[in-house]
Amino acid sequence: MPKLDVSELNVVASVLGAFTMIFGLIAVNVKSRWYLGEALPAVVIGIVLGPIAAKVLDSQQWVITTIIRQDDITLGVMRIMIGIQLVIAGYQLPARYLQFRYREMLVCLLPVMTLMWLSTSACVLATIPHLGLYSTLIISACVTSTDPILSQAIAKGPFADKFVARPLREIISAEAGANDGFASPFLGLAIDLLLQSLSLGSSQERSIMKALGVWVVETLLYTVLLAIVYGAVAGFCARKAVELSLSRKWIDSEGYLLFPCALGLFVLGTCGAIGTSDLLACFVAGCALNWDGRFLAETKRRHDEVNSCIDVLLNFAGFMYIGVTVPWQSFDQAATTGVTWPRLLALGVLVLVFRRIPALLMCYRMMPNVVRSWKEAVFMGYFGPIGVGAIYYLEHTTILLLGVTNLSSSGEALLNAMGPVVYFLALFSIVVHGLSIPILNCIYYFCDVRPVTDDAEPLRRRSVHVATPNNAVPGDEDTFIAFNRFTRPNYGSETLPTVERPRRVQESPRPQFASVVFEASEEKGDEKSSTRKKSKACVITCNEV
Repeated sequence: MPKLDVSELNVVASVLGAFTMIFGLIAVNVKSRWYLGEALPAVVIGIVLGPIAAKVLDSQQWVITTIIRQDDITLGVMRIMIGIQLVIAGYQLPARYLQFRYREMLVCLLPVMTLMWLSTSACVLATIPHLGLYSTLIISACVTSTDPILSQAIAKGPFADKFVARPLREIISAEAGANDGFASPFLGLAIDLLLQSLSLGSSQERSIMKALGVWVVETLLYTVLLAIVYGAVAGFCARKAVELSLSRKWIDSEGYLLFPCALGLFVLGTCGAIGTSDLLACFVAGCALNWDGRFLAETKRRHDEVNSCIDVLLNFAGFMYIGVTVPWQSFDQAATTGVTWPRLLALGVLVLVFRRIPALLMCYRMMPNVVRSWKEAVFMGYFGPIGVGAIYYLEHTTILLLGVTNLSSSGEALLNAMGPVVYFLALFSIVVHGLSIPILNCIYYFCDVRPVTDDAEPLRRRSVHVATPNNAVPGDEDTFIAFNRFTRPNYGSETLPTVERPRRVQESPRPQFASVVFEASEEKGDEKSSTRKKSKACVITCNEV
């Protein structure tokens, strides 16, 4: 006898499938014309369909037993979402990028992150009462790192293809991939200081020294250093295995293109089992997988669209989940922790202004190869979003503190305040940074800012129905000519090509690889006597050095 089965699984599958289909039908408008990306629409849908509004999705109903808590589910979703995409972000960087840009990476991971941690702590102390210093340091450590998923959207999105120079895009992507796992030392130090301060019969000086000793052994050596070594070994072995399989022609296209996803799942599981930093290991494994550049080159030859599709699906599911699980009722705790809506709004503005921009302005001169001016430093500092990584560290810290026996009143206050503060900062960042790109695009349009036209590269036109990519022009019937792609074109030389701007021919002191000349003419249109511009010629000339 047929019967209705409106189970949680059926509802979730229906909503996710419907949203993916509707978004896909207008994806070109949303991403390439409105520059909204996937995160903000998915979060909005999660909020609208969540328990605060339509009540179609309720994460509390997904917890079937008392053994598995909501925190465990959230942590698992965030781990899978971040880990797979960190492997993809790692192998999409240029070959040996961490070796060539190690100075810039050290600047981003040491002085910049330290200043971000301390400045965020000052913002939390100034706005949220009833929290001690160690509690403030823990909350700030959760939101210190830039979100790897939102940062990849900024570094590799359609807007960046048009207006952001490639060296700046690469360092934003690499920094986001590395510092999300490198936030563990800051969080570990703050937690060790808090736990040692709660121990009975210990002076403050002895508790601090003991906390530092535990931090060096457990966090720096085991969590961070072991993760780096493990990720490098896993990526190296994976690269050698792929090279062997390619040479014997054992691997097919599906297995090759799905390999980064499988590597991410493997590293996540094994690092989680031994208790080291799985996020840092995933990024290092991705970089080691493409250390010689061959893996990325082969994916380009195979016209990889698999990993980008996995990215999109993970973003839809993960950010919709965040929208469903936002703790709206906890945003007003005036009687206990002092968390209120006005204080949270003030904290969001302070963190947006002081968390990252001052640190980049102080340190950008130490990275002249990737950040060439104070304007680029402000851009890099502003677009350091808070998102999935912050939720990951929030749930990780919550589970850790819930396992502590005899937690003091300050620890209870931390547990009550940490969730709403971190969730609000993530939601605030997703909304503000999600709307900043469309606003900035409008400003560039009215200020007549020209797109970057470096490094012309042919892209295969897969169908006559494919829209022209951003910062690209139609070539012939089978190709587009694209500029300033994130992945570097293969010209077979260490010197990258440059492309002259249309109608502005300038003499260069060194020979150029490519130049593009556009000629446009107007011709009359249909019966409405409208005019349109049609590209008459796209001439690419290649000169040898």
